[in-house]
Amino acid sequence: MVAGSPAWAIGMRLDAIIIGGGHNGLVTAFYLAQAGLKVHVCEARSVVGGACVTEEFAPGFRNSTASYTVSLLQQKVAADMRLADHGLKIVLRPLNNFLPLDGDYLKLGAGQTQAEVARFSARDAAALPAYDARLEVLADQMRRLALQTPPGRGLKGLAALAVQGWPLLGLDAAEQRDLLALFTRSAREFLDGWFESDPIKAVLGFDSIVGHFASPDTPGSAYVLLHHVFGQACGIKGAWGHAIGGMGSITQAMAKACAAAGVSIGLDERVARVNVAGGPNGNRVRGVTLEDGRVLEAPIVASNAGPALLFRQLVDRADVPADFTRAMDGYAAGSGTFRMNVALSELPDFSVLPGPGAHLGAGIIMAPSLDYMDRAYTDAKAHGWSRQPIVEMLIPSTLDDTLAPPGRHVASLFCFCQQFAPALPNGQSWDDVREDVADLIIDTVTAHAPNFKASIIARQIHSPLDLERKFGLVGGDIFHGRISLDQLWAARPVLGHGDHRMPIRGLYLCGSGAHPGGGVTGAPGHNAAREILADRRVYSRLRV
Repeated sequence: MVAGSPAWAIGMRLDAIIIGGGHNGLVTAFYLAQAGLKVHVCEARSVVGGACVTEEFAPGFRNSTASYTVSLLQQKVAADMRLADHGLKIVLRPLNNFLPLDGDYLKLGAGQTQAEVARFSARDAAALPAYDARLEVLADQMRRLALQTPPGRGLKGLAALAVQGWPLLGLDAAEQRDLLALFTRSAREFLDGWFESDPIKAVLGFDSIVGHFASPDTPGSAYVLLHHVFGQACGIKGAWGHAIGGMGSITQAMAKACAAAGVSIGLDERVARVNVAGGPNGNRVRGVTLEDGRVLEAPIVASNAGPALLFRQLVDRADVPADFTRAMDGYAAGSGTFRMNVALSELPDFSVLPGPGAHLGAGIIMAPSLDYMDRAYTDAKAHGWSRQPIVEMLIPSTLDDTLAPPGRHVASLFCFCQQFAPALPNGQSWDDVREDVADLIIDTVTAHAPNFKASIIARQIHSPLDLERKFGLVGGDIFHGRISLDQLWAARPVLGHGDHRMPIRGLYLCGSGAHPGGGVTGAPGHNAAREILADRRVYSRLRV
């Protein structure tokens, strides 16, 4: 795979073009090529993988650049693409989470969660098994739906609604009530119904604001909590892992699978426009025009770019119905994620748990309570970023010695949405404040690990604006759009088009802006390919 389109992709009729070589775009391309289609992927950057990449950010130091941990990747996708055979290796974290507190800490995972929680509340420790069992039942429903296509329009949509909704009737009354609560209530309300102590609610509630510009008090934030627990790693439900070599090893393995299937991947190919032609049966896609003026033709275009980018920048407003354009104008995208990598001369030494240990291989959450998270959100709305930010840190080099020189380390700092607004007030630009905000984040970690700031050799900063420029994540939105009830399942990205089919014939959505949403899952790409192939069978004379 080299920069630029191969000779056969220029001036020839392709069967399908994929906009964006992120993981979902690669998954779609693979399945289409496996079915015999001639497929070309247009990737705007000089490296394949989209936001799921590993990059060297200082001499000898490499790390995942945007996405940073593994759990939601679909086992079926990994098996179909034979990712392990193409070099992918995933290892488990030794602990799920570590929460440093003022003079204490909480550790979750490795069979010690209940005992750890009991130090703060015997009642909460007793409630944990029932809570875990309930969430597992509900997560199983999400797993079941992840590789199914949501209802679209017409009779086929009604049939899908009946088939997918029927198993929900098998839940008992309490399970149905909790499922409804997860979709409609705030994370705080949901967790208050189970627990009393702040530390366990902070660790569990943290998942509810990941990639979500909201407070844990925001109605609907409970679902985001569920979204982050329906995955698996190394065959263990709900577990989190690390891809050896960083997240880019996932997409590199996918790219190898695509190459073996005959997919062509063009690098440095930024799409400027989706080409559409009218006809007696309505508008239909004809291909794409690249920024350098080259035109690629195909009767199928699948967009791994998010809905906001696709319909606000790449598709002419005149080519889609006015009601759909209005819906896309109002599509909520902009989580305001601030992402950093740092190269370290030594491991962080936490005041409450000094020295090395399994806690350094966990997701380290610096946000002691739901109240702290709510204040961060409120501060961000007024100020543009929270002056007491929420930070999750991972140190993947504790699990993977390929990322840093011997004795040195890399850390991922994921500073989530509710403390960093997608856009700043008073006309400020993220370019003007990114270094100051990065200093604030480092100071936040250093308050818990006093040696942290002095150990930093180099740092890589991605503000929300940087994430938009570099990866096409509008507003720094890692999910390609808010995960809320009005933008979920059959309503993702908008009701009537949840089945991946956009209102231009031959144009499909295959990225995280489609069901089941964000995260490195491969599910949207898998499902989109299935619907494309189904339509191709129906419209056997699709090329015109």
